[in-house]
Amino acid sequence: MAKDFREAALAYHRQYPPGKLEIKATKPLANQADLALAYSPGVAEACRLIVDDPDQVASVTARGNLIGVVTNGTAVLGLGAIGPLAAKPVMEGKAVLFKKFAGIDVFDIEVDERDPDRFVDIVAALEPTFGGINLEDIKAPECFEIEQRLRERMNIPVFHDDQHGTAIIVAAAIYNGLRLVGKKPEEVKLVTSGAGAAAIACLNLLVAIGVKRENIWVNDIVGLVYEGRTEQMDPWKGAYAQSSNMRSLGEVIEGADIFLGLSAPGVLTQPMVRKMADKPIIMALANPTPEIMPEEAKEASPGAIICSGRSDYPNQVNNVLCFPFIFKGALDVGATTINEEMKLACVKALADLAMAEPSEVVVRAYGETRSFGPEYLIPRPFDPRLLVEIAPAVAKAAMDSGVARRPIADLEAYKESLSQFVFRSGLVMKPVFDQARKDPKRVIYAEGEDERVLRAVQSAVDEGIARPILVGRPDVIHTRIERLGLRLQLDKDLEVINPESDSRYKDYWTSYHTLMERKGVTPDVARTIVRTRNSVIAALAVHKGDADAMICGVEGRFKKQVEHIRDVIGLADDAHCFAAMSLLILPRGIYFICDTYVAGDHNVQEFVEITLMAAAAVRRFGIEPKVAMISHSNFGAEPSETATKMRSAVALLHETHPELEVEGEMHADAALSESLRERMFPNSRLSGEANLLMMPTLDAANISFNLMKALGDGLPVGPILLGPRKPAHILTPSVTARGILNMTAVASVDAQAQLERRSSK
Repeated sequence: MAKDFREAALAYHRQYPPGKLEIKATKPLANQADLALAYSPGVAEACRLIVDDPDQVASVTARGNLIGVVTNGTAVLGLGAIGPLAAKPVMEGKAVLFKKFAGIDVFDIEVDERDPDRFVDIVAALEPTFGGINLEDIKAPECFEIEQRLRERMNIPVFHDDQHGTAIIVAAAIYNGLRLVGKKPEEVKLVTSGAGAAAIACLNLLVAIGVKRENIWVNDIVGLVYEGRTEQMDPWKGAYAQSSNMRSLGEVIEGADIFLGLSAPGVLTQPMVRKMADKPIIMALANPTPEIMPEEAKEASPGAIICSGRSDYPNQVNNVLCFPFIFKGALDVGATTINEEMKLACVKALADLAMAEPSEVVVRAYGETRSFGPEYLIPRPFDPRLLVEIAPAVAKAAMDSGVARRPIADLEAYKESLSQFVFRSGLVMKPVFDQARKDPKRVIYAEGEDERVLRAVQSAVDEGIARPILVGRPDVIHTRIERLGLRLQLDKDLEVINPESDSRYKDYWTSYHTLMERKGVTPDVARTIVRTRNSVIAALAVHKGDADAMICGVEGRFKKQVEHIRDVIGLADDAHCFAAMSLLILPRGIYFICDTYVAGDHNVQEFVEITLMAAAAVRRFGIEPKVAMISHSNFGAEPSETATKMRSAVALLHETHPELEVEGEMHADAALSESLRERMFPNSRLSGEANLLMMPTLDAANISFNLMKALGDGLPVGPILLGPRKPAHILTPSVTARGILNMTAVASVDAQAQLERRSSK
């Protein structure tokens, strides 16, 4: 296993291009005009702006979102003093974590200098380049002095993550551990094994959250840190010296409520654990082998709450829970330092997030569902809410403590912008969510027992975008809500239609029979279907006015769901067919593609009808549609049947809806490139880039959609069903809870729009 892992790790790093980082331009550089703006003479204007106002550097350069990760390689992970060159893979790894979790850019700086004075001079001279400095893998005690002197000299945040990142996670875990066991920080006895940079930083922060200095007992390789000791002492360690005749960990551990280990394997024994207080908190953080294995600690004290540094046990203390997010908050307000107030805000936000319901993203990443408790004291690294909760808390603390150069006027708007980074659909969905909140409609979910649906419903209730109705068995729904750690309450936050027993059953099956009796459905079959097919139940609820919109398709085949909606809800008065439009969010832009799921082919009149329905749906996103009729033919180049159909649809739309910006038939590249289109067809009625791509067939639409999604790192929203008499949407089995939430907002807004159309008639 070790050999296989080593080979996999090396293959990962060697894959072309070698390493884990690249530098990528953020602005176009395609022609002479771009070159003139990017470099000479245009760059001079940005330079002059900074000369006049140095704080403007963050508005015209990358400095405001750029961190320097700096090391001299004297204490690398568990590898020791391997030097700056060998430390580079670790620093690159740190850089990609910053980028992945907080969108922060990084230059990794490996400095071949062990002398603290020269190292400080080198790093301090880099201040014009960076918005902040993350010191990494520098041995103690030099790391204390280096950080302190750099903080004094530099007017940007300087943060030694091995100290403070670890301290923040440890403090959050202990804070929540004490919540669980009902003990107060000021009452507990804390014993440490280890007195290096991380341990001392942990103790300093724990004192800040209320642990009393006199209740802290520090041990290192020599033994107890006591008053008068001279061997291997330094001022930082000496601050925790005790007046005591005891000299060993085994002596001072008796009655301890907390053990904090940042030392070596096996130093905490089972007999020592048995001497600790009831329900002890054990932070055995030596890596890869902790001070005591969690299962051994549990055997010695079954009520113990245990954290380790390992990913194969619960409660892993991992610095990635902290450093990207505390830097994000600091950078975004232009903080001059990261102070104690900011660190404490990070601790509190991290601890509180662990008490929230588990995130679907975390469940997918780790394959398990855990709620706040002895085995879930701190969030998991892939929790998307870390950025949204921690960065604003840190930013606010920076502003309140007076170290923010660029205070944020609207923290709620800032939090929303962070959410848009975490959830890429956030920006395009914002107008839809805002509209849904104005008049939330009753949305019924056919697969009401599905965990993804339940998570989405919790978010829909929190967001205030819908009034949920679930089709499912109440006892199953209740059990799953509890298991997922959700806060939903049946009959308060949501309504349930129980397929096995509901007062509406007779009304529903007789209505279904009336609709379907001329299609071979007998009363017995109608009764069975309305007991067993949740999509039919949801459709009937919408048909009867018990719900305003429906969502189905989380399970089952798309085609069958369309049939149920056609049978029960039917087509709108002005529609002759259904169609499905999918939204795809790509790094280069937002595109709507139609018809991705329903029909194999449409005639000209149907195609015109679908285009108008799709354009109306696009407008509900606050986007003006720019429609391109896609074909293998470019503006009459080929007389094929599909090309002729697209050409005829364009002509009809130009005649009947001249206000709509639509053009075709054309190649897909012409739709997306105005310059290419102008060379071929200079009189095009389409300006700029098309955002609504009407495909000639189902095959073309579905293949294009899935190719763009896979190759372009696309995030899908939908599909959005066009044409039903009342709002109904069919999702696909791969949909996430976030995807269901997005479609809940779409469904609610659809229902609002339909009500408005009816009232205007």
